[in-house]
Amino acid sequence: MSENWQTMVKDVCARCGNDRTRMMDIVRLVQQECGCVSGEAMDLIARQVDTHRVEVESVVSFYAFLSNRPKGKIVIRLCNDVIDEMFGARRVAQAFEQQLGIEFGQTTPDGLISLEHTPCIGMCDQAPAALVNDVVVTYLSRDKVGDIVSTLKSDPDPRKLVHKLGDGNNASELVQSMVHNNIRRKGPVIFDPLPNGEALKRCLALSPAEVIRDVKTARLRGRGGAGFPTGMKWEFARAAAGAKKFVICNADEGEPGTFKDRVLLTERADMLFEGMTIAGYAIGSDTGILYLRGEYAYLRAFLEDVLHQRRNAGLLGKAVCGKQGFDFDIRIQMGAGAYICGEETALISSCEGLRGDPKNRPPFPAQKGYLERPTIVNNVETFCCVTRILDRGPAWFAEKGSKGSPGTKLLSVCGDCKQPGVYEVLFGITLAELLKMVGAEDAKAVQVGGPSGQLVGPSDYQRTICYDDLATGGSIMVFGPNRDILPLVDKFMEFFIEETCGYCTPCRVGNVLLRQKLQEIMAGKGEAADLDYLEDLGQSIVTASRCGLGQTSANPILTSLKNFRGEYTSRLIEPEKGMKPTFDIQAAVREAAAIAGRGPAHS
Repeated sequence: MSENWQTMVKDVCARCGNDRTRMMDIVRLVQQECGCVSGEAMDLIARQVDTHRVEVESVVSFYAFLSNRPKGKIVIRLCNDVIDEMFGARRVAQAFEQQLGIEFGQTTPDGLISLEHTPCIGMCDQAPAALVNDVVVTYLSRDKVGDIVSTLKSDPDPRKLVHKLGDGNNASELVQSMVHNNIRRKGPVIFDPLPNGEALKRCLALSPAEVIRDVKTARLRGRGGAGFPTGMKWEFARAAAGAKKFVICNADEGEPGTFKDRVLLTERADMLFEGMTIAGYAIGSDTGILYLRGEYAYLRAFLEDVLHQRRNAGLLGKAVCGKQGFDFDIRIQMGAGAYICGEETALISSCEGLRGDPKNRPPFPAQKGYLERPTIVNNVETFCCVTRILDRGPAWFAEKGSKGSPGTKLLSVCGDCKQPGVYEVLFGITLAELLKMVGAEDAKAVQVGGPSGQLVGPSDYQRTICYDDLATGGSIMVFGPNRDILPLVDKFMEFFIEETCGYCTPCRVGNVLLRQKLQEIMAGKGEAADLDYLEDLGQSIVTASRCGLGQTSANPILTSLKNFRGEYTSRLIEPEKGMKPTFDIQAAVREAAAIAGRGPAHS
């Protein structure tokens, strides 16, 4: 670290009010200015905010984008999720290693460039992709790697890698990104024109109870996947004891294959912030927090500017729209690379400056959430729907979609299809209709809802996308006729093992055991009884895990066993003389034999 690191750390803490609950901001800024959050920096931070060193270290060690050791001035984080690997991420990784002379997890000897893998960065529609510091680089290939490395070596400014700007606000002076929105289908709820402030003014002409009534009448369900009724959640929060209440927007879409919130943040930020403000009025809150995933840091300056413009227009701040007694403002809280923070109680923990550990429920956030105060947490798409409901009326919204799932749904479609991108469709659309729309009628399998969802085959393509059938937060991954299913399942299990918070044994250990057995089967060392083992263990993980991650982490195994059992049975063998084929005694003693300098006693 630099010689004046102590001054930097003290200044960062002071800028954050020496507030322990701002720990995420503090450690992110310290790493940004000092290169890492060293042990010495942790000690100083702890003293400045009056907490224990272990509390600081627990945060630094938890989040993937934070480090207690110096990294390169430039950190290249190559996405290695299923979709990126399907489109050549491994070849790109090999090219980076060859060009830089280092392996992933290492830094060049001159300290300039570090190589890391990272799960989904929200760019599966333009894979392979990488983050170079906070700059997104899309549509990578082996041929492009040489130019990227030479550019960075000659001028270590990742912004120089952006040669052509994306569409819409990606080309804004405050974004300057090569990301493309890839909006393939616009529907009436999200993408129809909407004048700023009109829905909010209609909201403020009603009482808070009437606003909640309209949201309930529209039968809006949360767009994050679970589908909990939004109006009911707001009603609980409004009725909860306590004068101070909070509105939190979950913009941590870390589910592999999901990127629709990225597009909303880029193109519909006003609609989102208006929905949050309406929620603040409805529950009696004066504070909103947008939890923005670290991978979307490139959008932060743009979003801060939108907030600034709304304050200047009287749409945020004191006496919103002239409504005396209604003060409401929004701040942005950055994440730092942790999939578990998509779970609402883990997200609240992160906002409080802690590890992203899920909390026990009850109490639910609506009763006791952020800083122990009543809190509602909804995702980006949900708040956008709220704005449209207040704009057009609850009856207009409720008549669209299907009986149990009113309105439209934004889908992020990627993989083996002709037109990957974002589609706004009416709830009730069949999977077959969607596959025809995106150019993937020959799909062998579709992962609906990301790794935590369902892997379905052609026999299920007449099923409908809605909360009562195929529920999804937005992720639709398409796998073509030549894809091998089990390596895809293995990749999903690798993801869950990497992203578990590690709190409970069923998730922490159970998923490792599931993957080990899966790999034995893939290696041709499995037998029929192993399928029963997978199902029994998977169900145990679902039943006994503490939070939503663990409760859905076995789904890749369970749903592929249900819908693609032949992919497993075709690899099974009959054991000889009742002996299991998975133990190789020669391999087990090989290292010991080499140390002893003689061959093994067994042959």
